[in-house]
Amino acid sequence: MAIKFNVQEIGNPQDAAAPKKFYARPVSSGEITLEDLASDISHASSINEADVMAVLYSLVREIPRNISQGYIVRLGGLGSFRLGTGSIGSETAEEVTSANIHRKRVLFQNGARIKKAIADLTFRKSE
Repeated sequence: MAIKFNVQEIGNPQDAAAPKKFYARPVSSGEITLEDLASDISHASSINEADVMAVLYSLVREIPRNISQGYIVRLGGLGSFRLGTGSIGSETAEEVTSANIHRKRVLFQNGARIKKAIADLTFRKSE
């Protein structure tokens, strides 16, 4: 199934006088919730939906817990989650402290299954 995209005209934020250009932007097909995933997984396996939900809730709890302890969380073909930071530079290594860190975020690296799914995508212009 092809992913729909629409066209958006966007200006250059660095140069307001520059001519605007047109870009393709994907259109969402909707959302899939954790409950939807649990139901789908349950129907595709011998595990009941409540047990699948328990495992998924545990996963949601454990990913941030492990990231906050400094671990990279690898989920096989899905990918991995890790901590990323932004910091202010200092003139010398001795001047660098935890106060230099001004941004914290979670980074996600695609795994092989997601990379393949993305590589195989096709697109069609939204009507």
